[in-house]
Amino acid sequence: MTIPESELIINLDGSVYHLHLNPGDVAKDIITVGDPDRVDAITQHFDNIHLTKINREFKTVTGTIGTKDITVIATGIGTDNIDIVFNELDALFNIDFATRQIKNELTSLNFIRIGTSGAIRKGIAIDSIIASQYACGIDGLLNHYDSAAIRELHLEELITKSTTLSPIYAVSADIGLIDKFQHIARSGITITANGFYGPQSRTLRIPVKHKIPQLMDTLSYQDLKFTNLEMETAGIYGMSKMLGHSAISLNAILANRITGEFSSQADKTIRGLIEKVLEIFSGS
Repeated sequence: MTIPESELIINLDGSVYHLHLNPGDVAKDIITVGDPDRVDAITQHFDNIHLTKINREFKTVTGTIGTKDITVIATGIGTDNIDIVFNELDALFNIDFATRQIKNELTSLNFIRIGTSGAIRKGIAIDSIIASQYACGIDGLLNHYDSAAIRELHLEELITKSTTLSPIYAVSADIGLIDKFQHIARSGITITANGFYGPQSRTLRIPVKHKIPQLMDTLSYQDLKFTNLEMETAGIYGMSKMLGHSAISLNAILANRITGEFSSQADKTIRGLIEKVLEIFSGS
C-alpha cells in the first residue's frame, strides 16, 4: 500500500514533517526527554555529536559515547507530542520515503525516557527513581488506535472496577530494559495524565473531580503499587509496543503529592539519573 501525501507529510528537503529529520539522522537507541534544555544536559557527556536539529519544541541530537550511537530527542510535554514523535521516528526507519511503502524488513528501536514525576505514595522518597513497569493512561491516546492486543486488560479492569477513572488503558515496559535498569530504580505503576493541574488532581482555584493519589492508594497489581503521576509514559509504552519497539520510563521523583514536599535539589537528582542511564546504556 502506498501511503498518501496527506498521511505521511514529507518536507521539500526529504525530512519528516514535524521533526525535520531525514532517514539516517537517528540512532536505533533513543533517549527521550520532555524539556529541550535536558537534551544538552545529556549530550554534554557525548564524545562526538554528529547532528543537531531543532523544529518547534522538538530538539534532536545524535552522537556517540565510545562506539555507541545514541540519539536524544526532546518531545515536549504530553502524549499528543508522543504520538507525533513516535510515528515519525518509526517512519524514518520503517517506511521508504521514495515509494511511500512500508519496508519488508522492519527495524526495532530502543527508547529510554528520562523524566520527572510526582509520587502518589507516602513512602516514596523525594529524589528517588521509579522505573515504570506498567503505565496506565487516562489521556486517551491509545483509544484512537486498534490497540487491544498490546494492552494489559486485567490491569485496566482492576482500575475501572475500583475507581472512577475511565476510560483508561494500561501497557507494560519492555522486560529486557526493566532488567537492565532495575538496579538503579524502584519498580512501580505509573499513571499518565493529559495535563499537569486538574488531570493530576492539583487544585489551585478550580475544584477537581478525581483525587487520583487517594483513589490509587490501596490498589496493587502483581505485587506492585501505583507509585507516580506524569504525562508521557503510557503513550510511550503504547506507541512502542504497537510499532514493535522497546521502551522503559525512568522517573526522577521531584514531588510527593501526599506529603506536599518538593525536591530542594532537582537539578542534582536529574543529573545523577542521566549519568547512571548513560553508564548503563553506553555499555550495552
